[in-house]
Amino acid sequence: MPAKHFRRAKPLESGARVALIAPAGPLQRTEDLPRAQENVRKLGWKAVVAPHATERIGYLAGNDRDRLNDINSALRDPEIDALWCLRGGYGIIRILSGIDYDAISKTPKAIIGYSDITALHAAVQRKCGVITYHGPTAREPMSDFSRDSFQRAVVSQTDSCGTAANAREINAGAAEGRVVGGNLAVLASLCGTAFMPDLTDGILILEDINEPVYRVDRMLQQLKLSGALNGCKAIAFGECVKCSDDGAGGRAFDDVLGETAKELHVPCLAGIPVGHIDQQWTLPLGAMAALDTGTRTLTITSYTS
Repeated sequence: MPAKHFRRAKPLESGARVALIAPAGPLQRTEDLPRAQENVRKLGWKAVVAPHATERIGYLAGNDRDRLNDINSALRDPEIDALWCLRGGYGIIRILSGIDYDAISKTPKAIIGYSDITALHAAVQRKCGVITYHGPTAREPMSDFSRDSFQRAVVSQTDSCGTAANAREINAGAAEGRVVGGNLAVLASLCGTAFMPDLTDGILILEDINEPVYRVDRMLQQLKLSGALNGCKAIAFGECVKCSDDGAGGRAFDDVLGETAKELHVPCLAGIPVGHIDQQWTLPLGAMAALDTGTRTLTITSYTS
């Protein structure tokens, strides 16, 4: 059964040991790993590079066995405080069944990343009821905006969001609920599996990249028809980067999103700072939050339940 009560990992203090892992797609530039190590250092932590972090087999960061071993070794190691993913891409779904969820349940650790890392977040939410962090991958340059939100989430464990001044009100209203979601395509791929998170009473955060509007429509329909959206309290879409109207007969993204929100009778915003963008919030998935479309605010209210 889906977890109903969520716990949090301890805040990442100075000196924390952070495992840098590549559980999905491979690193693509020689500077990616050094930048990730520098990001860890600037935050006052110590980087521990996973043994297979720089491997590559086509579109995967090494074979499934080695990527899985890197995750499980970090989860089981009492000296590791957090797992920070180096990249998204694709590949987490291939190893979900082998992850040591007992280790996460016994000793919650911060897991950080976005895009394909949504599959790992979702599985941990479903199996363990542990808060994880939808935020920048370790290899990315971090703007002041992104670093501030990141530190408020994983260090201070306070409100890491706020006002999204440029967000668009799609369906008016306010709601409170648990932060759930992540990448739309990844969530849709989990429908019907044992790793799909429970979205009931959730504020559903979504983002995606390189998806024409008709495919966004199809994935929203898949979530709806599967029953996953039953009981959802609100929807907040981040950036849908390079999501053109091509092939959709000219339908606007906001119209497609609005259809779903209005059918569910839930408030909805679009354009919050989440997704494949430089300026992004870090979201504590599993924490409690409040959304208000009138003030264009998302507020993290509690890391405990």
